[in-house]
Amino acid sequence: MPYVSIRVAGTLTRKQKKRIVKGVTDVIALETGKPADSILIFIDEEQRENIASGGRLLDDQD
Repeated sequence: MPYVSIRVAGTLTRKQKKRIVKGVTDVIALETGKPADSILIFIDEEQRENIASGGRLLDDQD
């Protein structure tokens, strides 16, 4: 059973999540030959204040 973990800074709308999981599922199913219903996708939304790049918190880079 393939599983995919997607982590994003900030939040996604439900509509965005639906499009993302559909697209990712389609690609994984096509490339692995696994049935779509066997693919698990986890979306983790992280607060921008908890992620840093280049020594600065993302919420300070806006």
